[in-house]
Amino acid sequence: MSRIPVALVDDHALVRLGLKTLINDQADMEVIGEAGTAAEAVDMVARLHPQVVLMDIRLPGEGGLEATRQIVARFPETKVVMLTSFADEELVLNAIRAGAVGYLLKEVGNEEVLRGIRAAAQGNSVLDAATTTRLFSRLRAFEQKEDEDAFRDLTGRELEVLYEVALGKTNAEIAHSLNLSEKTARNYVSNILEKLHLSNRIELATYAIKHHLSERMKLE
Repeated sequence: MSRIPVALVDDHALVRLGLKTLINDQADMEVIGEAGTAAEAVDMVARLHPQVVLMDIRLPGEGGLEATRQIVARFPETKVVMLTSFADEELVLNAIRAGAVGYLLKEVGNEEVLRGIRAAAQGNSVLDAATTTRLFSRLRAFEQKEDEDAFRDLTGRELEVLYEVALGKTNAEIAHSLNLSEKTARNYVSNILEKLHLSNRIELATYAIKHHLSERMKLE
């Protein structure tokens, strides 16, 4: 069985030694190179062409993110997994933007590191549970802010009308439900279309569903 060629990039020799011992004990992988700086990392990958690189973010010189960008740009067949002590959502996103296929914290267990190497070698993404939780939390916060902004130009009454439109009601039905005249209901719908830069009732309903208007109305 061929072994996955792995390279280690970390400025702490003891960290590299621990990882090297762990990896070389496996039947399906081996460490073929080590580096302690960003420049050394790029040179090493150019010489040895590892399949997977475990990369620290904080490195002397240009740093792990820039090393990752250069490696991925020059050697797309090499998969970079960030292995770091920094549990920061922005760093995770920056690492992904740089081309890394994964992000693991050094505090994870040995088995998770090994699973990450195997997954990366197969072309899969790698995120430990804690990092995934933080990313989803950030995503939910972003989506909540986006939903709030989606309706910021609408009045409370316009939100009520939009909610009724999303339920598939006609102007006459909206007027009856909200105690309005049919003409007033029609005017509200026209104003909402204009404010949201949409063309028709179907687009209004889709917009309301996309931005979770029903959940918002239940809370108010």
